[in-house]
Amino acid sequence: MGDRLTRIYTRTGDDGTTGLADGTRIAKTDARIEAIGTVDELNAAVGVMRAQSLPDDIDALLERVQHRLFDIGGELAVPGSQAIDAQHVAALETALDRLNADLPALRDFILPGGNPPAAACHVCRTVCRRAERCLLSLHQHTPLNAASLHYLNRLSDLLFVMARVLARLDGNSEVLWNKDLR
Repeated sequence: MGDRLTRIYTRTGDDGTTGLADGTRIAKTDARIEAIGTVDELNAAVGVMRAQSLPDDIDALLERVQHRLFDIGGELAVPGSQAIDAQHVAALETALDRLNADLPALRDFILPGGNPPAAACHVCRTVCRRAERCLLSLHQHTPLNAASLHYLNRLSDLLFVMARVLARLDGNSEVLWNKDLR
C-alpha cells in the first residue's frame, strides 16, 4: 500500500462537505458522517481504555475490537460494503460468556466507576450505545450491514460485563446504586 495521506489539510471540507471513500461528497451533518464519527469516537475511547493497566486477555480482546470498529467505519465510508459478519458477532458472544461466567448475579444497578479501568470501560459502553443508535438511525433510511448493528449491540453488552470484571481488579468491587442515599 502506498502513502495514504501526503497532505493532512486539503481545504475540500471548508464548504461543509466531506468525502466518502468512494469519492462521493456529502454534508458533514449527514447521518452517515455522524455514524462514522461516533464509531471513531468509540474506537478512540477503547484506545484510552487500553492505556489503562488491563489483564492481557482483556487488552488482546479490545485490540481485536478496535480493528472491527475500524472495519465498521470502513463499511460506513464505502456504502454497500461489508466487513463484519456473524462470526465477528459470535466471537463477542463467546468472550461475553467467558467473562460473565464467574461474576455474581446482578441484584442491583451498578454505578459507572469503581476504578480507572472499570470507569473507562463504562465510558466505552455508553459511547458504544450511542454509536449503535446512530447506525440504527441511518439504517432506517439506508440499509446497513445487519451484522454491524448486531456487533455494536453485543459489544455494549460485553463492555458492561467487562466493566464488572475490571471493577474487581486488585480486590476492589463494583459501586452499587443506593436508592435510599440522600
